[in-house]
Amino acid sequence: MWKKAFQKIDNSSLVIFRIFFGIIFLAEAVGALALKWVDRNFIETTTNFTFIGFEWLLHLQNETMYVVFGLMAVASVGVMLGYKYRFSVIALTVLWSLSYFGQKTSYNNHYYLMWLIGLIMCFLPANAYASIDAKQNPSIKKNYMPQWVRLVFIIQVSCVYFYATIAKFYPDWLDGTVTRNMFLGMTNAPEFVQGFFKKTEFQLFIAYMGIAFDGLIVPALLWKRTRWFAIIASLIFHVFNSITLQIGVFPYFALSFCVFFFPPNQIRNFFFRRKPKEEYHGETITDYGAIFKYFFVPYLIIQILLPIRHWFIKGDVLWTEEGHRLSWRMMLRSRTGETHFKVIDKKTNERLTFNNTELLNEKQRSRLNAPDVIWQMAHKIKDHFKSQGKDVAVYAMQSRVSINMRPSSRLIDPEVDLTLEEWNHFKHHDWVLEEKVQKDSGLKKNKVQNLKKLKFQK
Repeated sequence: MWKKAFQKIDNSSLVIFRIFFGIIFLAEAVGALALKWVDRNFIETTTNFTFIGFEWLLHLQNETMYVVFGLMAVASVGVMLGYKYRFSVIALTVLWSLSYFGQKTSYNNHYYLMWLIGLIMCFLPANAYASIDAKQNPSIKKNYMPQWVRLVFIIQVSCVYFYATIAKFYPDWLDGTVTRNMFLGMTNAPEFVQGFFKKTEFQLFIAYMGIAFDGLIVPALLWKRTRWFAIIASLIFHVFNSITLQIGVFPYFALSFCVFFFPPNQIRNFFFRRKPKEEYHGETITDYGAIFKYFFVPYLIIQILLPIRHWFIKGDVLWTEEGHRLSWRMMLRSRTGETHFKVIDKKTNERLTFNNTELLNEKQRSRLNAPDVIWQMAHKIKDHFKSQGKDVAVYAMQSRVSINMRPSSRLIDPEVDLTLEEWNHFKHHDWVLEEKVQKDSGLKKNKVQNLKKLKFQK
């Protein structure tokens, strides 16, 4: 098996993927600037919710982010053309890291996948053919690569779809609740389309097609007899998602991985007809052997294990969110609610006035329904009053959260000073309460309003 991983194969799939990858990142960077995504998430903000441990990135969140995304676009062109490839792809990955780890308000799983693939590409010889680098330095030009390069991408994609499938096996997905809420919140669709969205049969069809697609797409792509059916299904599925869910470049990014499921020679014949046709008969190469052994093997083990960590953390991940991130739990539920805080001056025991609008915009406030964000907000409030010379305790007094339009329940223990608590990515926090739904007729009256506020984790 180990020997098979080092067998020579044509490298056309990696080369064409490099080009696709550069184009997709270029579209992401330019689109973020042109559509004011950078402005909304980094410039027109007082503060931000970074990934925990990356608070230092807040110092860059000003007009500097225009430069970051501008350089990202330039680096994307370098990757696409294979010019100064190693420098370009490392620069692109680092620059994207500043954006990805710098904010959680506009979070999509494909941002994480793009970062992972950027990391992978830093270690691969994707400029060995059809690149400016190979033209300027013929010594690096190669028509082949080891088999494990292709397998890395297949395993990575398999992890995404496998865990996305497993996550959908819960009652609210299986009975169509999630897809119903999702479609009812899409009020901008044409009237005749909304008619389909409102039909229970259509909602259930989409729910079960989602499970079927995620669960079968990788095996179908791997098997020659079903490969083209899988390609057509992928086109339909991802274009539908692109139109209805409006999730940016991700559908096209997902489609680009298909090149690794075709025989390498077939990719060569389709994209690079002038490329010399070389046949390999089991010859092995040791190029990049150390990188595979010491980076990619541990990397793939982490990718397989990381998404299951929530199974070892107390509580339902749909409610607690503990172990939710980086686990390929995509578009699984709606989550609504906003936490309000009680601030106590430790010196005078006086309650101080604070409103979330002092630090957050509307979209950021809508994220105050996840424990990690609420914990971060408590520390931001503490720092806010510290700048005024006051030492405060911060309590989450109102933290009612609703999952999938169910009646809301209190999420955070109101007796705990959150500024004294530490965050741990791999264990349950006792101040996160169990979901105890209270049947409140007043809550049901807000159902129509809540539909407009639906936030699906992507």
